[in-house]
Amino acid sequence: MIISCPQCNSRFRIDDTKVPTGSFTVNCPKCQNSVSASSSTANDRSALAAGQSPATSDHRQAAPAPLFKLSGETAGETKPMTPVSASGDVNDLATTLIKLFRSERNGDSKVSRPVWDHRRVLVCTAKKYSEPIARGLTQNGYEVFVAEDTQQAVERMRESRVDVVVLDAEFDPAEQGAAFVMREVTILRPAERRRIFVVCLSATKRSMDAHAAFLQSVNLVINNAELKEFPAMLDRALRDFNELYRDFNVALNVHPL
Repeated sequence: MIISCPQCNSRFRIDDTKVPTGSFTVNCPKCQNSVSASSSTANDRSALAAGQSPATSDHRQAAPAPLFKLSGETAGETKPMTPVSASGDVNDLATTLIKLFRSERNGDSKVSRPVWDHRRVLVCTAKKYSEPIARGLTQNGYEVFVAEDTQQAVERMRESRVDVVVLDAEFDPAEQGAAFVMREVTILRPAERRRIFVVCLSATKRSMDAHAAFLQSVNLVINNAELKEFPAMLDRALRDFNELYRDFNVALNVHPL
């Protein structure tokens, strides 16, 4: 049985043999929030629970999609910060701090995304696209996970929060990868679905075509011939998305994507 935590959006599995009949509560292993569930929880319709794919029908624990690293980086490695030496840099730093203090005083900090909280992107595309997408996003400050197959993608979505899912129709075609990842998104409750920004690659549709995105039930369409501009187009689309939900996020006291 798969349960989703409304507090941190993480998803975790409970052994079916240990699930009691009717309603029950369980603590989220990530944030320790008390989550209410029942033996007929809707999340059991997830790709892993439903099966019907060679990858998702195997319920053995699999490794989630790994974190993408640029050449020369190792796991856990952090880039050194550039020391502030020039007077202009000092002034810029002081200006930034003043803006932060003012936003906190005006009550705006509760809906501002912390600068250290990098957006988490799950890339589910054909290999010829995943490398340039992951490289470009990583260089622009995103935390990127690249799935090699359907099960890695589903396990990553179930294990930890992702903000953006990049999907391609050519992803793991033998196991219907694109369909199963999209189903994993669509079965989420509305509040959870709204916190995932879905990007679809297309060989025929124009980038940033809002009508095409609406017809595909995704947030953004990008033509796969324009992958060099992928980070810039994603940044712009996320800004528009956050502006659309700005008042809603303020009311719920949640930070933007």
